[in-house]
Amino acid sequence: MESAHLLSGSKKRVKIHPQTVTAKYATQTPYAPQPGIHTHFPQPGDEGYDDAPSFEDFGSFLEETSDKKRLTESKKWPLTLFGSKDKDTSHKLQVVGEGEGSEVGTKAAKGSGKGVGEQLASFGEASVSASRLTWLGLLCAALAHGCLIVLTRMASERFSLGPLFLLLVRSVIQLPSVAAPLNKAESPFGPEGYRLRLLFYGISYSLSLCCAYYSLTFVSSENGSTTWRLATTTLSATLAFLLLEEKLGLADGITLAAGLCGLGLVLLPTADESYEDAPVDPVTFWRGAFGWSLSALAGLWMALALVGYRSLKDRVGVATALFTVSWTGCLLTPATLILIQEGWSWPMSLSAWAILLGLVASSTAAFLGMMHALTRLHPALVSASQSLEIPVAMLLHLAISPVTPNAAEVVGNVMIVLSVGWLVAMKLLPSRGVGRRQREEYEEILDSPIK
Repeated sequence: MESAHLLSGSKKRVKIHPQTVTAKYATQTPYAPQPGIHTHFPQPGDEGYDDAPSFEDFGSFLEETSDKKRLTESKKWPLTLFGSKDKDTSHKLQVVGEGEGSEVGTKAAKGSGKGVGEQLASFGEASVSASRLTWLGLLCAALAHGCLIVLTRMASERFSLGPLFLLLVRSVIQLPSVAAPLNKAESPFGPEGYRLRLLFYGISYSLSLCCAYYSLTFVSSENGSTTWRLATTTLSATLAFLLLEEKLGLADGITLAAGLCGLGLVLLPTADESYEDAPVDPVTFWRGAFGWSLSALAGLWMALALVGYRSLKDRVGVATALFTVSWTGCLLTPATLILIQEGWSWPMSLSAWAILLGLVASSTAAFLGMMHALTRLHPALVSASQSLEIPVAMLLHLAISPVTPNAAEVVGNVMIVLSVGWLVAMKLLPSRGVGRRQREEYEEILDSPIK
């Protein structure tokens, strides 16, 4: 019985006899039997029979060295490009085994274990520090959003500056943000293969701003902002689950639900807006309904934008995202002004320009804080944290023009503050049980003979 197998360009011919096995390797010329190559194959009961390789070992050897195995491994390009865990582990074991002695190797292993523990501790401290900076940026973004609401209302009421004109000026002033990606030798339109998704993100964000700012023509800034935030938080949680398969924890879901209930209480109509004793004007009713619809549509576009940037967080920087929003806003805002045939008036006083510049600075700070947080947090958590803008805007509005809020607004704002505060506390305060369990797992790994 003869068989032939091709291994690395060489031919192998094997002739198996009851007592001997004949093998010969040849690269080009066919096999020719020669004397002196017969070796004894151990039989059952002979000495060394148990140490002889079995046919199962020979079959696994053929399987490991076959062309099919090579083709299968060649398709696993991430492992060959970045290295696999098995190769790294074997390399580490080989390095440890090259010590001068077993005692020295044991000490080196213990030292390396200590180094791993210190690295884990340093990584934990760095993670906590980064989380604190992220949430601090989110809280500052919420304060900036609250200032943005008040400044937009002041510019509209005192200086007759249209909301869409404010958005256009804001987009134009933010165009120099293109210097940041150019300084890093990056393309301002995003890396290749992700430009279409980045364009969709910019269009979604700009359409959200256009709808939100245009809704201020029909509803008040407080009601428009509250509806916008309510729709954004709800839809971002839904879209993140459907598109990115990112789920919220039970505690996060309960906290978000409490914040949404607070936003709903803020939206309850006051005694002046209930129209119980007066007939409802159809024009006024439909104008208000159109404004509320625009605010909800703005929330949908903003949720799409947040989820879109969440999927691009590892590829697109915050400055590139700001430039994308600015240049898409410069295109979509004039188109919206032409579509609705709304004119604008330039600011004629120094105070008007100061409010306009403050509006641009607040919007830029809020944008940077939100987009940076999206690289680490769920889009719904980012949007929920920005609900703090509603209580901040109410306090600033009370400082400017004292108006007594109703009970529903007070309770709703308190619920918003408590939900955001509880959310921040859950994310930042350490859990003793979890930390102890993680430390025990780390020590178990370090004490394990397999590292």
